[in-house]
This record gives sequence, structure tokens and C-alpha cells, in this order.
Amino acid sequence: MGDKAGTRVFKKSSPNSKLTVYLGKRDFVDHLDHVDPVVFVTLTCAFCYGREDLDVLGLSFRKDLYVCTIQAFPPAQEQKKPLSHLQERLLKKLGQHAYPFSFTIPQNLPCSVTLQPGPEDTGKACGVDYELRAFCAKTAEEKIHQRNSVHLVIRKVQYAPEKPGPQPMVETSRSFLMSDRSLHLEASLDKELYYHGEPISVNVQVTNNSTKTVKRVKISVRQYADICLFSTAQYKCPVAQVEADHQVSPSSTSCQVYALTPMLGINREKRGLALDGKLKHEDTNLASSSIVKEGTNKEMMGILVSYRVKVKLVVSLGGDVAVELPFVLMHPKPADQPSSQPQSVAPEAEAPVDTNLIEFDMQ
Repeated sequence: MGDKAGTRVFKKSSPNSKLTVYLGKRDFVDHLDHVDPVVFVTLTCAFCYGREDLDVLGLSFRKDLYVCTIQAFPPAQEQKKPLSHLQERLLKKLGQHAYPFSFTIPQNLPCSVTLQPGPEDTGKACGVDYELRAFCAKTAEEKIHQRNSVHLVIRKVQYAPEKPGPQPMVETSRSFLMSDRSLHLEASLDKELYYHGEPISVNVQVTNNSTKTVKRVKISVRQYADICLFSTAQYKCPVAQVEADHQVSPSSTSCQVYALTPMLGINREKRGLALDGKLKHEDTNLASSSIVKEGTNKEMMGILVSYRVKVKLVVSLGGDVAVELPFVLMHPKPADQPSSQPQSVAPEAEAPVDTNLIEFDMQ
């Protein structure tokens, strides 16, 4: 960033303008071994799995996965931490009535995920979200009044691992009644890790030694969402499909490559589809694959997302032959994101801080 470019700062004020919160960013990266530190007063991670307007009936469809509150003013001596470079610059600009605070998102919490509402659905979408609240009160347990509080939605995100896994490959054979020879299906992907918007190449090889005819080949990309609440339920939704009238006669072979691109643009009407959590005024995309460390308590993960390619052969008078190939769908790590390994970082360039760069309206 050049010397004339401003450092991006998010700002939000309470309706009575007596309280203002400044954040250097709204996305916080889960590196699996730690999560980026951030400023806060109260941080809440919640899983909303029903309509908020039903709460008036005494039914709660919200589960708080994590809540943490600190006192920002007067600053508690035991909570003082070294200032970040951005905090130092904000304090220098904002003056003596500004007070720094910080928190670290626990590692065992889920990433932000939104379940796509249906065309007729209203209100807040279901999913896992993080909210930062700053408020004025005599005690932390006091009821929060909107007039003297600030609410900011932030996100916990993950980026694609630096080392992808092995190339997905699977094979199966199927024998049919009254036949001593089999139909063999082998399928593979060109790699294990794909970025959002990138086409997926599926290689399908059929060796038909049976007396049956393969009439069609169906390829689909499916999203699987494990809802982790009191018990785990799994939902699947196709997000890309190809069907080819490609016949494979008895005693013949076939090798074809099919390309599919799973994207939100062709799936916007599908209710319950898992999407990456989004911020106000921003669009989003299909939910990224969830990467969870071994030993993590899945009851605290809210929604776990995974993807598989399903290859199905439609066989005449003999049923179907199908296999599945798991893969990872994520965003690449931006160039300005540090490595997951701890390292020393040179001070950022002294670009001017514009605290009015972005301001958000109250919800």
C-alpha cells in the first residue's frame, strides 16, 4: 500500500453517539493452531437454528456456543496487553478518551456459516455467527439497551491449507445376476483442493465386461452439512450436476473427463444450503469445507461442511453403480495474510489512518 493510501478501519457508533468502536478488520482466520487476536468488549458465538420471532412463544432456537466479556473502561490492570501497531496509531489519532481492548477467539469454535433462507423466509438467517457488542452499564449482567450499545458482526474464517491432500481416486466392480463377468468403474479428480469458482475435472473410466449396457453417466457435486446440536443430523444438497447419454456397450471400455463448477449463482433458490457467513452489504459464496483439528468436540462446532463428487452409472435392467470422491473447497490464503507459523513481522508502512473510511448503520 502506498504512502497516500489509508489503512482500512471499520467504525460504528451507538445511536446516541456516546460510544464508538473501531476495528482493524472483520475477518479472523482460524489457522488450526491459533486464531488471529482482535479487540472486543463482549464476544458471542451463537448457533441460530430457528426463526427469532418464535422466541415470543417461549421457544428458543438459539444456542450460545461461546460468550466472553471484559471491562474496557475503566481499564482493568490485569487485562492490559501490549498494543498492536494499529492500536498505537488509533490512540494517537483519537486522543485521551480512547481505550484499547483485545481478545483471542478460542480455537475450538466453528467458522461463520449461514444457511440460505428460502424465497418466503424473513428475518435473520439461521447459522453460526459472531457478534461484538460494546455497551455502557453498571454491571456486565445488566440488560443491554440499544441506545447506548454498539453491535458489530465479525467472522471467523479458514483458508485453504498450504499442503493439499492426495489426489482422490476410487474404484468398484459390480457383478450381475446370471453373469460371471463384472462392470468395473474407476473415477478420480485431478486434485484434492479446489478454490471457489474453479472447475472440477472428473475422470471416469468404465470397463464393461458384463452383458449389460451402461445407458447414462450422472456426475454431481454434493454439499454435506452436519448440524451439530444435541444430536448430529446430516443434510446433503447438489450444487453442480452433469448428465451425459454416454453408452458403454458390453465388452467395451470408455474413458471420459467431465467438468463441473459448483457456484452459489446457480443455487440461490435452494433453502438450507450452507454459505460462508457474510457481512452487511457484501455477497458471499458456498460454504467452505470445514477443517477441524483431531480431538475437537463436535458439539461445539455448530455446522460442519464437506463436499463429495458422486459418479453414477445407469445400467440397463441391472440397477446403478456409483462411487463418491471427497474433496476440499476453500478460498486461497490472501497474500497479505501471515503464515500459520509464528514469525517476526516488520512494522507496517506509516499510511494515514482514516477512521471514517467505513461506517455501518445500526441494524
